[in-house]
Amino acid sequence: MAKSYRDYEIWQMAHELAVRVHIMTLEKLPKFEVYEEASQIRRSSKSISSNIVEGFGRKRYKNDFIRFLIYALASCDETRDHVEFLYETGSLKEVWLFEDLGKQYDILGKKINTFLKGVIEQHLAPKEVSGQ
Repeated sequence: MAKSYRDYEIWQMAHELAVRVHIMTLEKLPKFEVYEEASQIRRSSKSISSNIVEGFGRKRYKNDFIRFLIYALASCDETRDHVEFLYETGSLKEVWLFEDLGKQYDILGKKINTFLKGVIEQHLAPKEVSGQ
């Protein structure tokens, strides 16, 4: 098992995407979106990595770890939906950015899902990890 949440590829990717989304909302979106959709997408994108961190902090307890990974996956889906909404309403005008963010969030969602399945199938019971 990883020594830190920072060792997880899913956390690294989620964190990098959250930074990209944060910058994108400041540089690419119209000012009227700052308190509307931009705020929502920033929160959902940051929630992905935050839930991975919280799940890692509770990794000793399988059900807690699973629950927070499910939250991360749901926030990933929510962020993907915000990207689509911004593009479809014309607030996000760059096609390349829409396509790239959409693709990256699709990849991240698949990686979180694969990781989640691994935790469900292979997670050690608390008595087996008490020596850590």
